[in-house]
Amino acid sequence: MNKITLKPGKEQSVNRFHPWIFSGAIRAGEGRFEDGDPVEVYSSSGRLLGTGHYHSGSIAVRLISTAGDKPGRRLWSERLERALLLRKECGLAGSDHTNAFRLVNAEGDGMPGMIIDFYNGTAVMQAHTAGMHRVREQVAAELCNVMGGSLRAVYYRGPKGLAKQAGDPGAPLQSSAITDTSASPSAVKGGREAAGTVDGKKITGYLIGNRGDNTVTEYGNLFAVDWERGQKTGFFLDQRENRRLLGYYSGGKTVLNMFGYTGGFSVYALRGGASEAVTVDSSAGAVEMAEHNMRLNFEKDKRHSAVCADVFDYFRGNNKKYDLVILDPPAFAKGLRAVRNALQAYKRVNTKALEKVGYGGKLFTFSCSQVISKEQFRQAVYSAAINSGREVRILHQLAQPADHPVSIYHPEGEYLKGLVLQVF
Repeated sequence: MNKITLKPGKEQSVNRFHPWIFSGAIRAGEGRFEDGDPVEVYSSSGRLLGTGHYHSGSIAVRLISTAGDKPGRRLWSERLERALLLRKECGLAGSDHTNAFRLVNAEGDGMPGMIIDFYNGTAVMQAHTAGMHRVREQVAAELCNVMGGSLRAVYYRGPKGLAKQAGDPGAPLQSSAITDTSASPSAVKGGREAAGTVDGKKITGYLIGNRGDNTVTEYGNLFAVDWERGQKTGFFLDQRENRRLLGYYSGGKTVLNMFGYTGGFSVYALRGGASEAVTVDSSAGAVEMAEHNMRLNFEKDKRHSAVCADVFDYFRGNNKKYDLVILDPPAFAKGLRAVRNALQAYKRVNTKALEKVGYGGKLFTFSCSQVISKEQFRQAVYSAAINSGREVRILHQLAQPADHPVSIYHPEGEYLKGLVLQVF
């Protein structure tokens, strides 16, 4: 295995079990490595610190083990078994009411760079590093061994970078993009991340089995999931418990679901007894899927309407106030350089949303930007509340659910932040 030695004193983060090693920490003159190469990492004194995958970027190594375990099928099997046990303990794996959940959450499950979501018998894998891309078939094989008969197919979505290099633009289903010129230029929940080929090899497709039933159940609600063209792995599983919370508040209420994507919050609102639910998204494909999900659950229920529109255009053109407003925008900041613009975007869009909440109503507002901290998001919403001139109080502080665990040593994994506000 390739060996990397750190500069003196640069092993401190590893001693604190943080799984990332930055390029500036590596001693000059180290050998040349290919993206995805397995490596052993040593301190300047020659002590083995851990093993991981190399990548030629700012984050040079993502550690998989600090015990010296070598990446391989035995290690993947152990990590997958541990991950599955947690989902069983959470009441998800093997549940009668829910058959869609996150099985592997990257660093949170000891597999940096790998996401695996389970949809009613199909596991959708998405690698975010070349190292995990290389071992995709090993992971898929061990996944079948661990899950047994509950797994019928494994679908793999290749890393964005490899697809881009292959020159295949793809056309995945996109959610709302803010086109307001004062918003962040990176404020797009969509993006191109479809399949391509590298060296003549397809990097996206079924590793095991074939396409099966794409309808999943979540707390008794039905959703169609497009894991081949949809965003991420096809559905935002991280909002499951927050959707359920919204349902509790929805009885007899009017609901506005902004950046509604495929209508998840709207389905829960109607299930909870809402008198009206409006789903707004800038993507015609997302709006069509939202309407399809409504038909799955409520056939021709007249309480729901879907609008294909830019959110700021909708805010400007609609004077109606709603009892409940959901604001689940795109990740305004993809990197640290975009944080300032992103915070301004959060401030502006929350100001507009607060103006749409009726007296005594509630705003469910979220940020899924990893580089935006809870404190920064809360400050942006605080500024929006001041701008709105409304009396606002916090009822709930929301986060990602237990099937999206966060390593205490890797706070960067805590990406989803949410607040439920009551507005007077």
